[in-house]
Amino acid sequence: MGRSIKSISTLIILFVLLSRNSRSQEVYVHVSNKDIYIFLDELANTGVIELNSAIKPYSRMMIASRLSDALNRIDQLNERQQDELRFYLKDYGKEMQPDKNFDRRRDLFYHKDTLFAFTLNPILGFSYFTNDSGGFYHRWNGAEAHAYVGRKFGFYASLRDNRENRRLSDPLYLNQFNASNYKVDTEGGGDFDEMRGGITYTWNWGSLGLVKDHFVWGDNYNGANIFSGHQPSFTFLKLHMNPVRWFDFNYVHGWLVSDVIDSSKSYINNQSVRIHYFPKYLAANMFTFTPLRKLQFSIGNSIVYSDQNVHPAYLIPVFFYKTIDHSLTSTGSNFLGQNSQFFANISSRNIRNLHLYSSLFVDEVAIGRMTDKDRHSNFYSLKVGAHASNLFIDNLFLTAEYTRTNPLAYRHYLITATFESSSFNLGHYLKDNAQEVFLAVGYKPISRLHLEASSTFAQKGWDYRYTGVSYDLTGNGLGLPFIDRVTWQASEYAFKARYQLLHDAWVFGSFTVSDHHGLFDETYTMPYFRGKLNTVNLGANIGF
Repeated sequence: MGRSIKSISTLIILFVLLSRNSRSQEVYVHVSNKDIYIFLDELANTGVIELNSAIKPYSRMMIASRLSDALNRIDQLNERQQDELRFYLKDYGKEMQPDKNFDRRRDLFYHKDTLFAFTLNPILGFSYFTNDSGGFYHRWNGAEAHAYVGRKFGFYASLRDNRENRRLSDPLYLNQFNASNYKVDTEGGGDFDEMRGGITYTWNWGSLGLVKDHFVWGDNYNGANIFSGHQPSFTFLKLHMNPVRWFDFNYVHGWLVSDVIDSSKSYINNQSVRIHYFPKYLAANMFTFTPLRKLQFSIGNSIVYSDQNVHPAYLIPVFFYKTIDHSLTSTGSNFLGQNSQFFANISSRNIRNLHLYSSLFVDEVAIGRMTDKDRHSNFYSLKVGAHASNLFIDNLFLTAEYTRTNPLAYRHYLITATFESSSFNLGHYLKDNAQEVFLAVGYKPISRLHLEASSTFAQKGWDYRYTGVSYDLTGNGLGLPFIDRVTWQASEYAFKARYQLLHDAWVFGSFTVSDHHGLFDETYTMPYFRGKLNTVNLGANIGF
């Protein structure tokens, strides 16, 4: 562990020394604050700003910069967009103003001088669901803050306490509720708390941060298939570099939670057992190129490694990690190495008001056997989609998205090197051998009011055995068919509405007609969403 800390400290010091010129600091806006992300996406589709939407979260400074760009082209926006732009500038404009003497949002506490800026706000929320299975709720409360010191350092933190009288998430459930590590009770509910935040150092062409948060990689409007951010937050080192307009680079090194007990380090303590988990890490990078304005192509790779301390080779941001794995462990056996992945994303906004996108996650593909139906190992997930903003009618949004994930994508035969943290999949929420069609129509009749009608159809096939042993004909993973039998199916038709009363203060509601069924319905669906149901959800929140 001492060597790991020294390696990380050396890397941080190196970047600090190399970055003499500074720009404004960075703190990140959580991906659950959906409407600012939706608004920036709309501005990018309209063509008034440029945006790399494949990598989230965005920093407050980045958001402020894009809003400032839009302000310079405000004549190209309709009345509702102009109102929303002015509304958000009252919040993110704090990043651009030299003092606090301007028309800004209300905060619980706000201070700014020439050296130090600090913002503190409360977090409070309640969401209630009711259907034929009964009523259940999620309530949360806490506080969030962010601060800047000088022109280089940023700090942010968010602490929430949560209570669910019926647990909404589980590693086996196929839904997009926030993943949680519960303190369970005997009534089917649970409590959990969550701490997110970090410290960042910024210079004129990049930033470096040590944060505990969620991140999402891959363009999407209903769940990413590269990194979805669906798991409980974990700590990671984050590097971002943008030295020229046409190139953007992102890297993370994360400390995952394996949930696999290391019996050699666990021990008897009085009348109980002190449990130790195997260490588990993630290294990932993404190179984004903009060969033409509004056209972006991203390519990257990652590795999940375990059974050792942090390895310095995986702290080198620009490597192709599979080759490092080969050089460290040889290639003589599947069980010597680690778990590597490859991914790509393409995003085009070249047609005004239309966003075309696709993302690909590859766990394993043998090129020579790709078309051999009995021997292929096409372990990949593919997402394609289109999103129109104001294309035919002002303030109208249309989305069509399809996701296909082949058998054994995101899976691994080494239990300490799975593509998971806290037992939750890092990729698409449906996991492997699954597909989804998502269609949505959105409308914003007035500023800050969002209405949406959506249809989601999802299917899942067999959960195949996977041992990684070549002579195990039923477990080697070769030649597996895609959903040859549907073992779980879900259809949902939802109408949702939400309105932002004040900055980060929302009221929301939805009505959903759903049908979840199949051989493994009891495994993949929460008890209170099984079968045919009509569900009403109402709630309000302050902060995220």
